Amino acid sequence: MTAKLDVQTRNGVMLLTIDNPAQRNALTPDFSRAATEALRLAATDPGVRAAVLTGAGAHFCSGGNLASLREYQDQPRAAIVGRIGVLNELVRSMRQFPKPIIAAVEGAAAGAGFSLALACDLIVAGRDALFTMAYVKIGVSPDGAPSLLLPRALPLQLASELLMEGVPIGAERLYQAGVVNRLVDKGQALTEARTWAEKLAQGATGAMGRIKRLINQSVCPELASHLELERESFSDLLHAPEAREGIAAFLEKRAAKFPK
Repeated sequence: MTAKLDVQTRNGVMLLTIDNPAQRNALTPDFSRAATEALRLAATDPGVRAAVLTGAGAHFCSGGNLASLREYQDQPRAAIVGRIGVLNELVRSMRQFPKPIIAAVEGAAAGAGFSLALACDLIVAGRDALFTMAYVKIGVSPDGAPSLLLPRALPLQLASELLMEGVPIGAERLYQAGVVNRLVDKGQALTEARTWAEKLAQGATGAMGRIKRLINQSVCPELASHLELERESFSDLLHAPEAREGIAAFLEKRAAKFPK
């Protein structure tokens, strides 16, 4: 099953739903393209004044599909470079979207799913939500800008732990650290995010768009070049022995034995 994008607009809020619950809303290039196009159209649509990104079912997004990544290991490097470029374009479009975007996170936000949450302006999460940057566990480096955004949102040592060890971090701790804006009971993230987005949609969204542009210039002016660095690193590592062992071990449900 491929990840589909469901788009609904109500009360000035565009709801973007990653619709692949059978695979915990694992991402596909088709989803990224569709979401990028939806944001492009909504950027100039006066009927859309804010957006919410969420996942169908119990989880936000589990990131990329590792079975498809293993297939890329047997293809030319250019193939994975192109795939990551599609995700990069979505992240750029989210940061350049001239209206506020709120992530509504339940369950797992892993890998590129965590990246998409970070690319939003605001995050609402269920209390039991878990955020994970587990790229290192399969022998690759992150994509989607977390190696830029996490060290700017968290103390360097904590960001390093999340990226280098791939350990999960709970929504409660991210709320205490200021990465999650609002913490709600399980199952209430989307309701809270939509209510907040509708309130923002009634405000001066033109000014909010300018504020977002200023924030981007202050916090991540080098986003485009950093995404390219991440893409190069991921593409190099995907074809290296560590990633071959890491992905194989994950799919075979065993502990990885990385080459020494």
